[in-house]
Amino acid sequence: MKNMKITICIGSSCHIKGSRFVVERIQELVEENNLGDRVTIKGAFCMGKCVDGVCVTIDEKHYSVNKDEVDEFFEKEVLANIH
Repeated sequence: MKNMKITICIGSSCHIKGSRFVVERIQELVEENNLGDRVTIKGAFCMGKCVDGVCVTIDEKHYSVNKDEVDEFFEKEVLANIH
């Protein structure tokens, strides 16, 4: 069974771009899919990719996620890879 670490930037630039929404929605999706024991969510200040939008890493791979893409991102990058 795979465990996954998701880190979401909550620095100034990403905060302005909606990181709070991204964090809250990913937390909801983890709960809805009963993945709390397999997914760890952490925040980080400035991940050095400010121009990309809300920076999210999953196991060291970087993604840029905006608030309109969270559900699709979660399905494609988390659900598809956790099982």
